[in-house]
Amino acid sequence: MRSPLLIVAILLLCSGLPASLREAIATEAPRPNVVFILADDLGWAEVGCYGQKKIPTPNIDRLAAEGMRFTQHYSGAPVCAPSRCVLMTGKHLGHAEVRGNLGAKFIYPQFTEGQYPISEQALTVAQVFQKAGHATGAMGKWGLGPVGSTGDPNRKGFDLFFGYNCQTVAHTYYPLHLWRNAERIIINDREIPERVKQPAGEVILEQWIGKTYAPKLMIAEAEKFITTHRDRPFFLYLPFIEPHVAIHPPRESVEKFPVEWDTEPYRGEYGYLPHPRPHAGYAAMISDLDSYVGRVTAALAQAGVAERTLVVFSSDNGATHGAPGIKFHSGGADPKFFNSTADLRGYKGSVYEGGLRVPMIVRWPGRVKAGTVNDTPSYFADWFPTLCDVAELPKPAGLDGESLLSVMTGGMSLTNRKPMIWVFPEYEGQVAVRLGDLKLVRQRLSTKKPGEWEVYDIAQDRAEQHNIATLHAAAIQQAEEILRREVSENKQFPLVIPGVNAPQTPARGN
Repeated sequence: MRSPLLIVAILLLCSGLPASLREAIATEAPRPNVVFILADDLGWAEVGCYGQKKIPTPNIDRLAAEGMRFTQHYSGAPVCAPSRCVLMTGKHLGHAEVRGNLGAKFIYPQFTEGQYPISEQALTVAQVFQKAGHATGAMGKWGLGPVGSTGDPNRKGFDLFFGYNCQTVAHTYYPLHLWRNAERIIINDREIPERVKQPAGEVILEQWIGKTYAPKLMIAEAEKFITTHRDRPFFLYLPFIEPHVAIHPPRESVEKFPVEWDTEPYRGEYGYLPHPRPHAGYAAMISDLDSYVGRVTAALAQAGVAERTLVVFSSDNGATHGAPGIKFHSGGADPKFFNSTADLRGYKGSVYEGGLRVPMIVRWPGRVKAGTVNDTPSYFADWFPTLCDVAELPKPAGLDGESLLSVMTGGMSLTNRKPMIWVFPEYEGQVAVRLGDLKLVRQRLSTKKPGEWEVYDIAQDRAEQHNIATLHAAAIQQAEEILRREVSENKQFPLVIPGVNAPQTPARGN
């Protein structure tokens, strides 16, 4: 069977192009494709190749066996929207336009759904790929600006967007609608709500099951995109919604897991929906996510493009957070039951390791050695320059991350890498700086009694149990100097860091 490149070359040779140009195009190697799969609130140890014992994830594990698994990769932020902003723009949280989960309607009342939008000036990695001629698609959850705003995915480099524009709407897996670009697609005649409490009585699974399950539509659209664009280079972004609560998987997925796991229902006491079998339901969401990874890799193989496609798998932040004195975490998740963070401290919403350290796997046949493990510290800001290097595209100025291409393809470590920075105004205000093996954390910055600097040697104490701040005054001074230099003013997401910056007046909507 002739390859797609050969077919294109034959067609070009029959055209009226100059012979020299026809020859150059016909012999040029095809540019690689990129598929970036992003889970939602998937904990560091919630898949098998990172130590998960209860939930089988054969497709994700196979991806790791065929590629490289990173053990010290960090998300852009400990919650959804700012993490995605860092990923898409290559700007760490000291420079990112979006640094928290803020609904657009609170600033721009003309929008009824969606998050605070990135600006017209913000440049995304998708825009770079689109300008270079790649087909660009996104299926899943966006969260960086409503349809019609400056952050609309169609205005940020995606030829096709299909899924949830608004991350709040994505809390239900049976929404009234999804978006195909600017078109609102009705998929259910009634929306299953995202938050209900049921203090007493039998919790019935079918009561919270709708007609059309949105994830099935999004994975099908991803498969179609791969098939449609098999003959040209593409960039495909797949921010799936699993395993973010509410716990909503179909019965057939839930029934794969032991009845004995669940001795009591979740009644919605800590947000989202009741569920009769919360442990089985949560495991089912991760199992379904794993099946999507299998379907994506199968689609690449069937399209004949797997050998020239970089596949990346990661998560936008750590496992679902809890609260003191409550058995279940938010929405009925139970990270303790699944050992979701292994020994890491903290969960989603925290700049401790459990909120930021995430799975990250890359597979690129012939370029990334199969079955390798790399402990290079890295984070979401690195992906913009990395993907530009993968596709041999010029990198724009001003990116905060560093390219991981040599790490992936040569097994090298980054020497003297830039510090990794997180400036997070939510959850009482937090900052973190990673300097070599030292991680410096400061909590409760938005309270009347801000916490002092904490310092941890991550190489020796990844659980962040031993604060060695008294031994590292120079590192603390260095971190403050870095933050003074690297934290730009952001009136929409202000955070006062004592000794670093002055109070800012929050911007208000009109």
